[in-house]
Amino acid sequence: MKKVVFALLCITIATGTQAQESQTDYNFLRLPVSAHVAALGGDNITIVEDDPTLIFHNPALITAVTDMSINLNYMTYMEGSNTASASFTRAWRERGTWAVTAQYMDYGKMREVTADNIETGTFSAKDIVLGGAFAYIFNDRLAGGVSGKFITSSIAGYNSLAVGVDLGINYYDEDKGLSLSAVARNLGGQIKAYNDDFEKIPFDLQAGISKQLGKAPLRLSATMTRLNDWHGDFASHFVVGVDVLLSSSIYVAGGYNFRRADEMSIDDVEGSSSHGAGFSFGAGLQLERFKLNVAYGKYHVSTASLNFNATYTL
Repeated sequence: MKKVVFALLCITIATGTQAQESQTDYNFLRLPVSAHVAALGGDNITIVEDDPTLIFHNPALITAVTDMSINLNYMTYMEGSNTASASFTRAWRERGTWAVTAQYMDYGKMREVTADNIETGTFSAKDIVLGGAFAYIFNDRLAGGVSGKFITSSIAGYNSLAVGVDLGINYYDEDKGLSLSAVARNLGGQIKAYNDDFEKIPFDLQAGISKQLGKAPLRLSATMTRLNDWHGDFASHFVVGVDVLLSSSIYVAGGYNFRRADEMSIDDVEGSSSHGAGFSFGAGLQLERFKLNVAYGKYHVSTASLNFNATYTL
């Protein structure tokens, strides 16, 4: 009995920073993989670039990725927790692109205790995702993509399995610098539960726009998230960001996530403060065969996170 109670407690801790609201498992899937997306507030589905990390946010965007690109990613998270991912992208005929992906979330070592708070040892928790994606260019401005993923989670000897699908579409007018996208992320559910209760995965319906301001080296982005779940203020569904394009190979970016700022606000002697949560920023170097992106953001009140992406084209 103590193991059941304990495992349920662990599930609550390990499956999301917003468990009180989300009511879902595998909430690590909400974390940004792309450092560029992380810099723009943590959610973006519209920037069209030669960046394979965008597959994790909108599968339609991989049509802009160079053939035979290998990508490795790493992000620090809460104390003792880290996440890593990788992808390989390959062109298919004239209009198609496919990719394989993997994600790993390690929550580190935690104390194992009984319901009476008696320590009995330590345990570990981890999540693994294996996936694949395919995107196709329908015409000069419209592309669509789909990705599938197999998810497994292990907590103190307990295990669950799930499957998920992302559907994405992108309209891009290069002459006007305009990009419009819609994405349905994490369609699916558990096929094996930790216990007898099957939980949802974090389905998220998103829509977004990016626009470059004429000949100015500025690109503005706005993304609406959780359109399927209207909790909280209207503003909490918005993420905004700006890119400063210093050259064809260097950018700096910043963003603000209204939901994160609201959920991470805590009360102190001076009132309520998010202590910087919601703000994020980053930069990238995009050469012909090598790309490096970095970003800073806060996804938990206890610490900040650093996100690193490295891509090499064979």
